[in-house]
Amino acid sequence: MKKSFTKDQYSKYVEEVSPKSKLFTNVLKAFLVGGIICDIGQLFINLLKSKGLDSDAVSSITSIIMIFLAALLTGLNVYDEIGKFAGAGSIVPITGFANSVVSPAMEFKSEGYVLGMGAKMFIVAGPVIVYGICSSIIAGIIHYLIT
Repeated sequence: MKKSFTKDQYSKYVEEVSPKSKLFTNVLKAFLVGGIICDIGQLFINLLKSKGLDSDAVSSITSIIMIFLAALLTGLNVYDEIGKFAGAGSIVPITGFANSVVSPAMEFKSEGYVLGMGAKMFIVAGPVIVYGICSSIIAGIIHYLIT
């Protein structure tokens, strides 16, 4: 025989068996790890500026360093552990984008360098790149027409 619930009984049952939200803890972890990643980037910016480089060079070199570190940590399976701990805090900065390119490439390496790594490398990041390029072209056209 099937047990039937009233709306209130069902709501109470769902509340009892549902896992409790860890929103505060998750937000705190994301904030701390995202902040640490950004602090590391700022450390490189300050270091490079102290060497006398101009702002454009500092920005480019810092981006390259952060992408390299994220790719290296992804290759060593460390970035995945950071992501499991921090959630969104690890994917928001530029390092998360580097991780989204390297992870599929590593996963499909067994299929070969061209059809595996080459074809699957941008499976996650590809749409982001295409959207970013198209959006920047549209914004550039609008800016050109307005000014």
